[in-house]
Amino acid sequence: MQIRELAIPDSYEITPKQFGDDRGVFLEWYRFDRLQEVVGHPLDLRQANTSRSARGVVRGIHFADVPIGQAKYVTAMHGAVLDFIVDIRVGSPTFGAWDSVLLDDVDRRAVYIAEGLGHAFVALSDDAIVSYLVSDTFNPEREHGVNPTDTDVALEFPLPPEQLLLSPKDTEAPGLHEAAASGLLPNWDDCQDFYRKLEGKVD
Repeated sequence: MQIRELAIPDSYEITPKQFGDDRGVFLEWYRFDRLQEVVGHPLDLRQANTSRSARGVVRGIHFADVPIGQAKYVTAMHGAVLDFIVDIRVGSPTFGAWDSVLLDDVDRRAVYIAEGLGHAFVALSDDAIVSYLVSDTFNPEREHGVNPTDTDVALEFPLPPEQLLLSPKDTEAPGLHEAAASGLLPNWDDCQDFYRKLEGKVD
């Protein structure tokens, strides 16, 4: 298993080693100890989610209030998605920037997304099945979104706009700067304090 930090601090790409033969393939797609080595603390799993999406479906940009936030470990079990990690932490040196990773059933990569980061993806195949391991249960009052088509974020979708399918909730979500002005977004310093608490470095 290889783990590489992405351009957005506190997010990582995980590439598993696959063992294949004429029977099929075997791999470890999640290892708490390997992840802990690079993140600095274990991922406290409290919920697992699965979504199934048609080609062109866009989900996100989603995030939860910090603390407690919701860290995510995401992989594609079937098909392919382009996964986006967006830095929405006000005060971050990379605020408004994003990185992306192709998640598919060929290389079977995963991404780890720390609390306070925004997450989105676009399905590149029909029946794209994505599984998420998350650090907290769903709480609708503490979960929010930024419009994934916001020009200030400028996500680069590898499909033409007319092929994208978004939920009303996502299309009605505020843009990045509107969300920041309203106090909706996580704060960089608060997130860093929370990460240090998870690492046992503060009381």
